Amino acid sequence: MYNTDFLVIGAGIVGISIARELKIRYPYSTITVLEKEASPGLHSSGRNSGVLHSGIYYPSDSLKAKVCSQGAIEMAEFCNQYGLPLERRGKILVAVNEQDEPQMELLARRAAENKIIAEVIDSQTLKEIEPEASTAIDKALFIPSTAVGDPLAVMRAIISEVEKLGVKINYNSKIVNVNISQQQVQLQNGKKIGYGHVVNASGLYADSVAHQFDVGQRYTLLPFKGIYWKIDPSAKFNIRHLIYPVPDLRVPFLGVHTTTTTDGITYLGPTAVPAFGRENYHGLHGVSFLESIRIMNLLTKQFIYNRDGFRQLVFQEGRHYFKPWFFQSARAILPRLKQEHLLPSSKVGIRAQILDKKTGRMVSDFLVESGHNSTHILNAISPAWTSAFPFARYVCDSYIEKKSS
Repeated sequence: MYNTDFLVIGAGIVGISIARELKIRYPYSTITVLEKEASPGLHSSGRNSGVLHSGIYYPSDSLKAKVCSQGAIEMAEFCNQYGLPLERRGKILVAVNEQDEPQMELLARRAAENKIIAEVIDSQTLKEIEPEASTAIDKALFIPSTAVGDPLAVMRAIISEVEKLGVKINYNSKIVNVNISQQQVQLQNGKKIGYGHVVNASGLYADSVAHQFDVGQRYTLLPFKGIYWKIDPSAKFNIRHLIYPVPDLRVPFLGVHTTTTTDGITYLGPTAVPAFGRENYHGLHGVSFLESIRIMNLLTKQFIYNRDGFRQLVFQEGRHYFKPWFFQSARAILPRLKQEHLLPSSKVGIRAQILDKKTGRMVSDFLVESGHNSTHILNAISPAWTSAFPFARYVCDSYIEKKSS
């Protein structure tokens, strides 16, 4: 057994960013990060689209709004400092039907409230700056600051940085038991670690880890699978920006959109179809009987009560399992697209969406809960990658330092 001042569970972008912030604040402390996998970035942090979001989607009083735009600035600076790939592509939000106009106007107001540069452009201007896109009304919303980076490259750079500072990262280290009174965790290999303070940043397992610490019992994971298709390069699309539909702001999903990565691959997606396991990336992989029953029960309740238009979400997103229906959604923003332009892609992710069992609603904002000498990042979905550095400061300021003071 050995002891550590701070024990961070999860070496994803949130976990390693918090470890980095802790080491900056407490340079003489011992910090250990536990990662259950053999290498970092195998789940959400390494499977996201790499978009540095502007923060336009979020209400001004939300935590996401407070950290997203600043996070985009700091992540871009980090990429430039280490010579990592970063491309300032800009984002265009288009309407897929006339009913999208009020939502577009709301997003324009949120941009102003959050001090984000966004320009309402007409159809002619849209055709000039992004000839591949179309909008169902005579306007679109242009956000020039949106950029694309390489999530795995960023993670490798942060890990290299914190290891040089003395942070210890243990891979293949899955927690199987927690002793709150003795402030110890036991790993799958039998090793025990004593801690001064635990930070639970375990992503897809954050709720189950929190429950072991008697924290966040009202919250549970409701996972959604994000499937992507690639655009055939032979189709010769000239997509200059990221093209997004105006989203349904009742739910925390952004719709099928284009993302051109820093290596030049253009993806369409992701879907938001229910997943039946925390790591249910393909087929029945990552599906257990008890977990799938739990998820089915949650989905059934959501469907019956239909909070925030959940039935419509299920019908719309469920169809995206099938290429013809996915194609229809994609073609709404890319009118020149043909079904044969869509190529299968191995890119798929699971969204670690938290459900509040008390209200029956999906949690849209970041969610952090405190326990006995522990802090739990329960809901750190998009834009967590964009917001990682200021979010880490927020966690340290509002939870870890407050607990120790």
